Amino acid sequence: MSTLDQDLASQIERLRAEGCEIIRSEKVSGASRDGRGELEIVLQFLRSGDELVVARLDRLGRDTRDVLNIIHECESRGAFVTVLDPHVTTRGEMGHVILTVLGMVAQMERRFIKERQKDGIERAKASGRYLGGKRRIDRHVVRELLAQGQSVAAAARTLGCSRMQIYRIIGEAPPAV
Repeated sequence: MSTLDQDLASQIERLRAEGCEIIRSEKVSGASRDGRGELEIVLQFLRSGDELVVARLDRLGRDTRDVLNIIHECESRGAFVTVLDPHVTTRGEMGHVILTVLGMVAQMERRFIKERQKDGIERAKASGRYLGGKRRIDRHVVRELLAQGQSVAAAARTLGCSRMQIYRIIGEAPPAV
């Protein structure tokens, strides 16, 4: 069981302990709302008097604007938002202020993480230790499929990737012999 799975299990346990009856989860970054289908479903089903409960603010979003937009959407439906860690709710005016500040802190923390990551990559590159990300698609297999007459779309379907990835591989310099 991975750390992410353990974290999810502890969050679910905490939500159940708080009396949450319906729990939805997704394993995507909270950095933006793109691809967050479960969040969209929850927001669509919220009704007046409902409460959206999240274990931590960063589970709701890491961008202040997104967090505030989500809270606004909940409130426009007559629902409340409660964050368990630290325990803050939008049921009172002070909760809005605290959530706004916490959202700003979460966004700032995300920027710091990205800066540290960028600095680490630059140091690793300078010392010759950075090899880049792991390649997910075997370039040789792509070239073989195309040489056999498969279209780019067919090769992408076969490999379970996008056509754009195939086009990028086609555009790469041929391997050194």
